[in-house]
Amino acid sequence: MVTPHERVKRVTVAPEVEENGLLGGRVRLLQPRDGYRAGMDAALLAAAVAAQTGETVLEAGCGAGAVLCQVGARRAGVRLLGVEREAPMAGLAARNLARNGLDGEVLTADVAAGFGPLDRPRADWAVSNPPFFDDASALRAPAPGKRAAWMADDGLQAWTDFLLAGVRDGGAIVMIHRADRLGDLLSLLGTKAGSFRILPIHPYTDRPAKRVLVRALRLGKAPLVLLPPLVLHDAGGGHSRLAGEILRGDAALDLG
Repeated sequence: MVTPHERVKRVTVAPEVEENGLLGGRVRLLQPRDGYRAGMDAALLAAAVAAQTGETVLEAGCGAGAVLCQVGARRAGVRLLGVEREAPMAGLAARNLARNGLDGEVLTADVAAGFGPLDRPRADWAVSNPPFFDDASALRAPAPGKRAAWMADDGLQAWTDFLLAGVRDGGAIVMIHRADRLGDLLSLLGTKAGSFRILPIHPYTDRPAKRVLVRALRLGKAPLVLLPPLVLHDAGGGHSRLAGEILRGDAALDLG
């Protein structure tokens, strides 16, 4: 259990940053030189957001803004709203939105406190790549700069509750998470959402899925659909054709 004192001891100074190109250079992203860095999960999540012009995309735990910036580059005219607990990272995400000419804002707030205190309208899309672990004893202790990205101090339910509260009726929730947490995602989101569309993500054709992308609609009632899997790598270890196109921004993921 994390105490209030431990909460305020997290990242309190701006990290050293360097610039990286995403989507074939269409996005220029400042990221911490040391610590968590956005990769394939962020690219897949952004590729699965089919927001239309004028719609708002809310991201819980936006970090440096990799997902938001990729969504903005892919989907012209969308409004972006990021929520990030670590103030230096929230500031970095705001800088990244501005340097890429995107319309949006980033709020420094804790997902565990809920969506209501933000005093913002509910979004059309609510997305997240939440920390993958609830218990520090479940894995080797992560480096301090990666802790917030890996450890969900308040549990997965805090993240699903935030997304459910932050999206309008009929709006879409999209999450990427470990494949072994699929049952938990369906149970937690299923209290107020349905019309699930699930994309298993396999590292290779002959290996089990390590990730899942889950899309749900708030108050949706349609039957669950398990989509054909996405395979990330070919037999030689390189990216599959589709995975490479997603990373370059030449393809999107249609979750329906």
